Amino acid sequence: MESFVYHMVPKEIKGDKLIPLNSLKGAHPNLYIKYSKKYFDHPERKKLLTRKIPKLNCLWNDVLHFLPLHPYYVYEALSHIGIKTKEDQLFFKIPIQKLKNNKNACYLYTKEKYRGPAEDIEEDEIKPLDIEDYKELKGIPIETYESYKIHNEKGSRFGLFPFIPHLFSYGEVEIRSVETITWNRLE
Repeated sequence: MESFVYHMVPKEIKGDKLIPLNSLKGAHPNLYIKYSKKYFDHPERKKLLTRKIPKLNCLWNDVLHFLPLHPYYVYEALSHIGIKTKEDQLFFKIPIQKLKNNKNACYLYTKEKYRGPAEDIEEDEIKPLDIEDYKELKGIPIETYESYKIHNEKGSRFGLFPFIPHLFSYGEVEIRSVETITWNRLE
């Protein structure tokens, strides 16, 4: 059975490859400015621009970030709690084999170790990934669901993917022939 990783479809994209944000700086400076703005909406988030990823020996925005589970599980949890979401949010459904020429790792992103965007990622939170051993997750962690509930009750802003492991891929990923899905249907 083929395994996939998922990436939110950018509003604007150039060419037929996903490239890391820091690579956009030289290739498409206007897109870099557009997509880096989200790091300046909170004083802690801008520190992500210089956050180092252990074991990959690069920065947070030198890699592509992928979900290791179908985005439907995120949509389902948000909807269950009553959080209004964009119904037709698009994601690329990318066969894991498309990452075979990259250096890949899993960021475990656990509640116990996470100290905020300004803090370093602990070495043991990054696990090198052999794509032949990759398995998709079949649901979100309970900590993610609890985080959604807490932020919803407080009425505060929050990220969509707290405490969901991230797959980091150092390199580019060709998307010319990949399927595009919406997160409100499990396909």
